[in-house]
Amino acid sequence: MKRYLLRLGEISLKGLNRSHFQARLANNVREKFLPLKAKVSMQKGRMYLVVDDDISDAKVEKVLNTTFGFDGWAACKSTSDKTIDGLFSLIKEEINASNFADGVSTFKVDSRREDKTFPLSSYQIECEAAGLILEKYPHLKVNLKKPDRTLYVEIRKDCYVYSSREKGVSGLPVGTSGKGLSLLSGGIDSPVSSYLMAARGMKLELLYFHAFPYTSDDAKNKVIALARTIAPYLQGTTLHIVSFTELEKVIAKNGFENEKTLMLRAGMVKAADLLARKRRCKCLITGEALSQVASQTLEALDFTSSLTDMNILRPLVGMDKKEIIERAKEIGTYDTSILPYADCCVLFSPKHPKTRPDREKLT
Repeated sequence: MKRYLLRLGEISLKGLNRSHFQARLANNVREKFLPLKAKVSMQKGRMYLVVDDDISDAKVEKVLNTTFGFDGWAACKSTSDKTIDGLFSLIKEEINASNFADGVSTFKVDSRREDKTFPLSSYQIECEAAGLILEKYPHLKVNLKKPDRTLYVEIRKDCYVYSSREKGVSGLPVGTSGKGLSLLSGGIDSPVSSYLMAARGMKLELLYFHAFPYTSDDAKNKVIALARTIAPYLQGTTLHIVSFTELEKVIAKNGFENEKTLMLRAGMVKAADLLARKRRCKCLITGEALSQVASQTLEALDFTSSLTDMNILRPLVGMDKKEIIERAKEIGTYDTSILPYADCCVLFSPKHPKTRPDREKLT
């Protein structure tokens, strides 16, 4: 069996409802391994995952790297033999099996003794473990400030030992903050905004407006690819593809040139409102950032928001483009987003768009 220790993040700061967040996180992890089974258990500040040996390391890593709710994780070894000999045997197993000394010259031991009945203190554990390491690798030196390698020892219900830690994606478990509908285009911003709201625990469905022949099937397939990329972070999702061709024809025929983008966005918000209510979503999410483009000025955002009385969440509103691009690269959507297939908003962009629309006149 493979064992993993997961370090809880923001969940550990919750009060009386902490168990609700922990239960949701445990269920989210289990869901991602179906139809294979994964055993998840909880202890103070930690979650423990046990999976069968036939589940690949790559599969486990993908699950743990796309699940919001914990700050970090580590493949670990454990034993229920909470004696000094039992712990020392576990430490020897770890430093032998993990190529502990490969490419390193310094180390330290970090011990946490949650179970105060264990006969050695944390300091004593660290000293004894360091002795075992030096006995095995006499060329290594102890460095408590900036070691090349750290051996972690935790004494809880069982004894746990590990020597490498991976960073988690933090956040709150998806499903703990309600449900929203996120407008997904083929650009850089909207996949990132969806990711950020999922990181705050929101369950999301996605909405894409397709306007064939103004937008090609390549553009639609691009959005489908983006949805697939972020779906693991969202604990799975539903992508709604809505035809917007007829509305675009009406706007093209009757709208003022400098107002076309605004009217198109307003129509999208209205359509999203209708779908969100049908799907029992409590808010809309967009990838708009204040003043990034002409249709995202304060006045323009006020106008498009007037088409719904639902909350519109804009997680990118205070971010600059460089920040958004870096996050897109981190989550793996950037290369797809920059493929040269324009969405309907780009095709409807006038040369001189209105940046300060009068809400009363337009509505």
